[in-house]
Parts: sequence; structure tokens; C-alpha cells
Amino acid sequence: MARILIVEDNEMNRDMLSRRLTKRGHEVFIAEDGQAGLDETRALLPDLVLMDISLPVIDGWEATRALRADPATQSIPIIALTAHAMPGDKDKALAAGCSDYDTKPIELPRLLEKINACLGSS
Repeated sequence: MARILIVEDNEMNRDMLSRRLTKRGHEVFIAEDGQAGLDETRALLPDLVLMDISLPVIDGWEATRALRADPATQSIPIIALTAHAMPGDKDKALAAGCSDYDTKPIELPRLLEKINACLGSS
């Protein structure tokens, strides 16, 4: 299965996503802030990144733009995750370089469809 990096500062969200993705056979890695997400993505070169948008140190928008600017990470699919679903946020996520966008609370079947679609196109 896939190597997935979860960049999420909320411990409950990290735990829930990690357990559910691991149960489905994925190898899961964790970063708790935007800078750690950048560092881990560059070190691990995962198959996919689940990027929270509201993160400490640097936010998910900035982290995504930095990953897209780096030739080593620019093709890794990134799904933006946010609890602050405002009109235009999906467009903002795609403009920052995200491959897809999903809202919290996480609906796992919907997120799994998006993960599978991104992995199929990577």
C-alpha cells in the first residue's frame, strides 16, 4: 500500500487517521506542524501527504507552496484538510498546489476515495 504522511497538529485527528489508514494497509508517518511536515516530506518522499491547513510554525498553505517549489517533492499528491470550510477555500487549496481538498470532521469513506484517486494519478 501507500506511504502517507499526516501533517496535523490535533492529536485526536492524527490518532484517528493514523489508525484507520494503518488498518487499511498504509504505512503512516506523522508531522505535528507545517515545518515538520516540510522536513518529513523531503526526508521520506511519501506517496501522499494529508495536509492540515491551520498548523503552527508555518501553515498548510505555505508548506504546500514550498513543497510544490521543490523539484524533489513537487509531484507528491497533497490533500488539504480543514475545519474552516469557507467559500473559496477549495479554490485557494488548489491554487496553492494541493491535489484535492477535504473538510473536517473527516468522513473516512469520502477521504479514502480522494486518497485512492490521488494515488491512482501519481
